[in-house]
Amino acid sequence: MRDEYLKAIALAAAPTFAIMALLTGIFDGAPHDVVCSAAQGASPVGGMVWMYTLMSAFHSAPWLKLISVWRSGARRPARRGVCGA
Repeated sequence: MRDEYLKAIALAAAPTFAIMALLTGIFDGAPHDVVCSAAQGASPVGGMVWMYTLMSAFHSAPWLKLISVWRSGARRPARRGVCGA
């Protein structure tokens, strides 16, 4: 049961970061920009949108593994009743 929870959490990370990147891109100009303004232009890959996008990409491995298993045709064995029917 514990493994199922860990797999669910691993699968939740990439979409969560993708949604955060989308929302940050839509509602850009938040107060945190004042704090980060000193380092603005220091890197070509900067800003919160890029950070969330990269985090989503880094956490996409569980999804890629799930898609790979699904495409290869590997399935869980069917659960049988107590009588084996």
